Amino acid sequence: MPRKHDEAPVRITTATAGHSADLRHRQRRYLISMGIRTLCFVLAVVFMDVTWLMWLFIVASFVLPYVAVVMANAGAAPETGELDEVGPDPSLRGIEARRGGAGTADTPR
Repeated sequence: MPRKHDEAPVRITTATAGHSADLRHRQRRYLISMGIRTLCFVLAVVFMDVTWLMWLFIVASFVLPYVAVVMANAGAAPETGELDEVGPDPSLRGIEARRGGAGTADTPR
């Protein structure tokens, strides 16, 4: 029986996303962090006249690589969603039992 397209698929597992999707997500986070680090370094050069701001950007450009590596190595957190309960479908017929059962006189051999 074909399923209607408006029904949501039944979720039967709490498995996390695939390895390639997790790796792609971690690489994206790392590249964004390194982009922010590069921006901090450029801003430190631009704001050389404002000493406190220059030092703030320099410190940030030295701290961000550590933060980026820790975030990239963290990996994906497992999903904590609950499983959907799946019950029997009353519209489907079950397998009917044989009469007499196994090994009785009614069963042909």
